[in-house]
Amino acid sequence: MCQSHIDVDNNALKTSCCLIVVSALLFIPGAGFALSLDQAEKLALKADPRVLGYQSTARSYEEASVSDSTLPDPRLMLGAVNVPVDSFDLSQEAMTQLKVGIQQDFPRGSSLEIKQQQSQWLSRSATALAQDARRKLVSDVRQAYLNLYYEVAALEIISETRRLFSNLVSITESNYAAGRVNQQDVVQASLELSRLDDRAAKIKGKEEGYRAELAQWIGDQAWNPIDDMFPLLPELPEDIDVNAAITSHPLIQAKNARVNAARKSIDIAKQDYKPGWSASLDYGFRSGDNPDGSSRSDFATALVNFDIPLFTTDRQDRRVASSQEKTNAARYEMDDALRQLKRIYDKELHSWRRHNERVSLYQDSLLASAKDNSRASLQAYQSGVTEFNTLMRAQITELDVRLENLRVKVDRASAHARLLYITGE
Repeated sequence: MCQSHIDVDNNALKTSCCLIVVSALLFIPGAGFALSLDQAEKLALKADPRVLGYQSTARSYEEASVSDSTLPDPRLMLGAVNVPVDSFDLSQEAMTQLKVGIQQDFPRGSSLEIKQQQSQWLSRSATALAQDARRKLVSDVRQAYLNLYYEVAALEIISETRRLFSNLVSITESNYAAGRVNQQDVVQASLELSRLDDRAAKIKGKEEGYRAELAQWIGDQAWNPIDDMFPLLPELPEDIDVNAAITSHPLIQAKNARVNAARKSIDIAKQDYKPGWSASLDYGFRSGDNPDGSSRSDFATALVNFDIPLFTTDRQDRRVASSQEKTNAARYEMDDALRQLKRIYDKELHSWRRHNERVSLYQDSLLASAKDNSRASLQAYQSGVTEFNTLMRAQITELDVRLENLRVKVDRASAHARLLYITGE
């Protein structure tokens, strides 16, 4: 009798599964609806403000490097000198002049060339930061997508288990009505079904959270169905020189460029020990005649002005010392970034190896054992050999093992993605 009832319910279950499969076909990859990890990465990279911001900064420093290498604009001077205030007659006094002149300032030493080099280093730093931002973005998208994949896949696993539990509830209710089981089996079956619903609700909430996180990079497409295939990541390099990979990392390249830019500040400060100078040329127009009746000649003046850096203790020396400390700070910041990247690599490599071992354990033994135990418990219950609570424990154990297997695979992939941030894939 029990077996007959199970067969009827199985037919209903098969019908439901067919409907589910037909519905799922609407969202298969290639149908234009399912969002893959690769698609998510491309969407995120299309217009990321962080990357675009660093790129704009790099271009601004490139433009500044041209400007910094150019002499200051010359100054045009116009005026009237030695004008008698009693009459304001320009021809009354011999020294009265209408003057026009031009002056050009020349910066100290090689400061223009050095400022140009400094702007170029700052441009390289911003370019490297843009590359680092791309890596961070891809890594962040991968993390969010992997977490989303777990919640979607976990919800499907729970849905499969719920369909089984729903059938078991129907069976226990029928058996209770026939007097073959006690009421406790019915209550327990209903309780476990409700607990599954609660777990599904929690997972659904987390799924929505990860979709919202993903949406900050790819917009509304984050709410599309995702690819049901496990996300594939680029392979990790087999033989990698970790120190070389970290040294060539965009973040370190950016920090190193900042160090070189700071060193140029030292060179600029040292130029202040050299005199700055300017050159000017004036032409004075005179009106009126000399006492002998001849016209007054015009005056021309050429001047060269020099700064004299005499008091260097509280100015030039301090500026050099300040620039040296800024350079030290930039170098310490780079050293710290090197240490942090090495720490991340070591941590994620150990995590990846540990999760890889766990994945093998689940695939080689735990999954099969849990399924065998569940199947054997169901057969034993159908034969009246075991009690209902034993069957429930076996089914829940299989569910937990399947979810944990999925969790371990996703965690391994997450560590993999964080390693790729270091290695650059």
